[in-house]
Amino acid sequence: MSYRHILLGAAAFTLTLPVLAQTSEDTETHLDTITVEGSRLGQTQAEIGSSVSIITEEDIDQLGFDFALDAVASAPGVTINQNGSFGGNASVRIRGASSGQTLVLIDGVPVNDPSGTDGGYNFAFMDTDNIERIEVLKGPQSTLWGSDAIGGVVSITTKTPEPGLGGTVFGEYGSFNTFRGGASVGGANDTGDFRLSASRIDTDGISKADEANGNTEEDGYESSTLSARGGLNLANNIRLDSGVMWNDAESEYDSYSGTAQGSVADGDEVTKNETLSSHVALTVPLFDDRFVNEIMIGYSDISRKNYTNGVNSYEADGDRTIYRYQGTFTINDANKLAFGAEREETTANDEDAAIDGLFALYEFKPVEKLTLTGGVRVDDHDKFGSETTGRAAAAYTANDQLTLRASWGQGFKAPSIFQSTYICTFCGLSDPNPNLKPETSEAFDLGFDWQSANGKTKAGVTYFDQETENMIDFSYTAGYDNIALVNSKGVEVYGSHQFTDWLGVSANYAYIDAEDGDGAELPRLPENSGDVTISLTPEGPFSGAVLVRYNGEEANTTGTTLDSWTRVDLTGSYNIDDRLELYARIENLFDEDYQQILGYGTPGLSGSVGVKLRY
Repeated sequence: MSYRHILLGAAAFTLTLPVLAQTSEDTETHLDTITVEGSRLGQTQAEIGSSVSIITEEDIDQLGFDFALDAVASAPGVTINQNGSFGGNASVRIRGASSGQTLVLIDGVPVNDPSGTDGGYNFAFMDTDNIERIEVLKGPQSTLWGSDAIGGVVSITTKTPEPGLGGTVFGEYGSFNTFRGGASVGGANDTGDFRLSASRIDTDGISKADEANGNTEEDGYESSTLSARGGLNLANNIRLDSGVMWNDAESEYDSYSGTAQGSVADGDEVTKNETLSSHVALTVPLFDDRFVNEIMIGYSDISRKNYTNGVNSYEADGDRTIYRYQGTFTINDANKLAFGAEREETTANDEDAAIDGLFALYEFKPVEKLTLTGGVRVDDHDKFGSETTGRAAAAYTANDQLTLRASWGQGFKAPSIFQSTYICTFCGLSDPNPNLKPETSEAFDLGFDWQSANGKTKAGVTYFDQETENMIDFSYTAGYDNIALVNSKGVEVYGSHQFTDWLGVSANYAYIDAEDGDGAELPRLPENSGDVTISLTPEGPFSGAVLVRYNGEEANTTGTTLDSWTRVDLTGSYNIDDRLELYARIENLFDEDYQQILGYGTPGLSGSVGVKLRY
């Protein structure tokens, strides 16, 4: 790993440490003013037009999610697959798109693995302790974010400090001899802000290969995360912001066995992963803040080493550097324009690629209740040429209770470095496939959001239809080739009702009908899935929640079917005072025996207890 990039990400941060001696007054934040950062136009959910789910820090705390993977799974239309718990390889799919077609951002920096087969992101190691918000933008977002955003975007925002100086310390212990703990310190005033945090998890784990199949060996997991974020508020509302997040993880896993269920059984396998993401950004407003200019340099690096019986069996390293400029000009209340340029350079195992992008987005409000958005982007890949994508969206607030929305978009994904350089020698080939070309997609969605006059009841429905062409898959005649097609359509539904000041219920459901070009059901993708959450917040120190998660039956890659499952989790917390909190979580309350992937086990009835101190 090149540590000069860590210094780049931390340089501006270190400037903030000496200037935080005084505090500023608290400011109030209203949910209806929170913008969707992934929209690149600073739009609210009522203005963006397309479907987006936002998972807040409060949501994560209420449901006790330790891993970002579980938090992302709470968004309708999102499917997760993990090769066993505690460090097993974990992928996220949006509306049936593959993991490699889901772009993952951390503070605006792409972090997908350039050395992976399809360039997907492994969610196995991301802890929630440093996450402030997760946005899931569904459908093609290439006009906004370029290649890899062909199926959707998961945009993760890390925590920023509250005014004043303070922090937290927490520790918890649970089943499988699992310890998780961490600490943070931060401060903010009119001059600047900073936040430092560290977290750690150690567990004996469970067998990655299902114990029900006779696999008794525990597969341990350990992971450490360090992060730093800071900013300086300069003259004329100019701001310098930077951040670094580093993770080091080691996970035991099981071996290939052709005779076992799912072809996996106990074995001595270990993977060691080191990941880094960092950024430096300068924001310069002009013309009374109507013209905001942002320049950012971002860097991410992922290195992996696998060991079999203690011997190094595989290793890979990939990194990407992104250079970005965006200008956002608010012409007047009815017109806003955003435009910019990006360059992304990636390397993986001594191979490299680069892509340059130009984009323009326009927001038009002919009347106060109607928001129209359009955009176009041109990306030029150094090996696969140019691709142009477009996007259009409309949102109409009919009244204080009802918002109608619709969007259409195109996406593209350049072949990964692995796919474009792979030589299938056992196929009789001596060169990579010279005819490989980018995957493309086109989709639309229609929906509405409604709330009652008193705001206690909310509901929404979205219908989507997406087609992805020239999908890359393995072929015994050409290696990796554009031989696949996927059609995906379905419905996402959510609703909530606040019965009293202390009792509320929310639910979401997704139906996804995804087929390949031959009409076959896509594997590892349930047609039906959903969550129900009951929130308990009575007056006093106690609060709690019940989460019921359902995953319908799904096809295996073997042609068999994986059974549906329902899991119930409980969380509760007790505030001893304003600073000290006790909390607990019970997972899989009814000890459901289920698999996410054929042959891989999941935890039965388990739990943890913890304490958190705020200072």
